[in-house]
Amino acid sequence: MGSKYTKRYSAGYRRDAIALVHSSGRTVTEVARELGVSPESLRNWVRRDQADRGEGAPGELTSAEREELKRLRRQNREQQQTIEILKKATAFFVKESGR
Repeated sequence: MGSKYTKRYSAGYRRDAIALVHSSGRTVTEVARELGVSPESLRNWVRRDQADRGEGAPGELTSAEREELKRLRRQNREQQQTIEILKKATAFFVKESGR
Protein backbone atom coordinates (compact mmCIF):
# COMPACT_ATOMS: atom_id res chain seq x y z
CA MET A 1 0.00 0.00 0.00
CA GLY A 2 1.08 3.54 -0.67
CA SER A 3 1.58 6.46 1.62
CA LYS A 4 -1.38 8.34 3.07
CA TYR A 5 -0.11 11.59 1.60
CA THR A 6 1.67 12.76 -1.49
CA LYS A 7 4.99 14.50 -0.94
CA ARG A 8 5.44 17.57 -3.11
CA TYR A 9 8.81 18.52 -4.55
CA SER A 10 9.66 21.93 -5.94
CA ALA A 11 10.20 22.39 -9.66
CA GLY A 12 13.85 23.21 -9.00
CA TYR A 13 14.38 20.00 -7.03
CA ARG A 14 12.80 17.94 -9.82
CA ARG A 15 14.91 19.75 -12.43
CA ASP A 16 18.08 19.01 -10.45
CA ALA A 17 17.11 15.36 -10.00
CA ILE A 18 16.49 15.00 -13.75
CA ALA A 19 19.84 16.63 -14.51
CA LEU A 20 21.54 14.21 -12.12
CA VAL A 21 19.99 11.25 -13.94
CA HIS A 22 21.23 12.56 -17.29
CA SER A 23 24.71 13.56 -16.14
CA SER A 24 25.61 10.73 -13.76
CA GLY A 25 25.21 7.77 -16.11
CA ARG A 26 23.46 5.90 -13.31
CA THR A 27 20.01 4.34 -13.48
CA VAL A 28 16.90 6.19 -12.38
CA THR A 29 16.50 3.72 -9.52
CA GLU A 30 20.02 4.37 -8.21
CA VAL A 31 19.59 8.15 -8.33
CA ALA A 32 16.14 7.91 -6.73
CA ARG A 33 17.52 5.79 -3.89
CA GLU A 34 20.32 8.30 -3.32
CA LEU A 35 17.87 11.23 -3.24
CA GLY A 36 15.24 9.44 -1.18
CA VAL A 37 12.65 9.80 -3.93
CA SER A 38 10.35 7.13 -5.27
CA PRO A 39 11.90 5.58 -8.39
CA GLU A 40 8.53 5.77 -10.14
CA SER A 41 8.24 9.50 -9.36
CA LEU A 42 11.70 10.20 -10.72
CA ARG A 43 10.99 8.06 -13.79
CA ASN A 44 7.82 10.09 -14.41
CA TRP A 45 9.74 13.36 -14.04
CA VAL A 46 12.33 12.21 -16.57
CA ARG A 47 9.63 11.00 -18.97
CA ARG A 48 7.72 14.30 -18.71
CA ASP A 49 10.96 16.25 -19.26
CA GLN A 50 11.63 14.24 -22.41
CA ALA A 51 8.10 14.96 -23.67
CA ASP A 52 8.52 18.68 -22.97
CA ARG A 53 11.73 18.67 -25.02
CA GLY A 54 9.97 16.88 -27.91
CA GLU A 55 11.73 13.59 -27.26
CA GLY A 56 8.77 11.74 -25.76
CA ALA A 57 6.73 8.88 -27.12
CA PRO A 58 4.45 9.64 -30.07
CA GLY A 59 1.20 11.18 -28.85
CA GLU A 60 2.58 11.97 -25.40
CA LEU A 61 1.41 15.37 -24.16
CA THR A 62 3.81 18.08 -23.07
CA SER A 63 3.24 19.82 -19.74
CA ALA A 64 1.76 22.84 -21.53
CA GLU A 65 -0.65 20.62 -23.47
CA ARG A 66 -1.58 18.76 -20.30
CA GLU A 67 -2.35 22.06 -18.52
CA GLU A 68 -4.41 23.29 -21.48
CA LEU A 69 -6.36 20.03 -21.51
CA LYS A 70 -7.09 20.41 -17.77
CA ARG A 71 -8.23 24.00 -18.33
CA LEU A 72 -10.47 23.04 -21.25
CA ARG A 73 -12.02 20.14 -19.33
CA ARG A 74 -12.77 22.45 -16.38
CA GLN A 75 -14.27 25.04 -18.75
CA ASN A 76 -16.36 22.36 -20.45
CA ARG A 77 -17.65 21.08 -17.08
CA GLU A 78 -18.62 24.63 -16.03
CA GLN A 79 -20.41 25.23 -19.33
CA GLN A 80 -22.32 21.94 -18.99
CA GLN A 81 -23.45 23.01 -15.51
CA THR A 82 -24.57 26.37 -16.88
CA ILE A 83 -26.54 24.65 -19.65
CA GLU A 84 -28.29 22.41 -17.11
CA ILE A 85 -29.24 25.43 -14.98
CA LEU A 86 -30.59 27.26 -18.03
CA LYS A 87 -32.62 24.21 -19.08
CA LYS A 88 -34.20 24.01 -15.63
CA ALA A 89 -34.88 27.74 -15.59
CA THR A 90 -36.48 27.57 -19.03
CA ALA A 91 -38.70 24.67 -17.99
CA PHE A 92 -39.71 26.57 -14.84
CA PHE A 93 -40.64 29.75 -16.73
CA VAL A 94 -42.52 27.84 -19.44
CA LYS A 95 -44.52 26.11 -16.71
CA GLU A 96 -45.16 29.41 -14.88
CA SER A 97 -46.27 31.25 -18.04
CA GLY A 98 -48.81 28.51 -18.78
CA ARG A 99 -50.77 29.21 -15.59
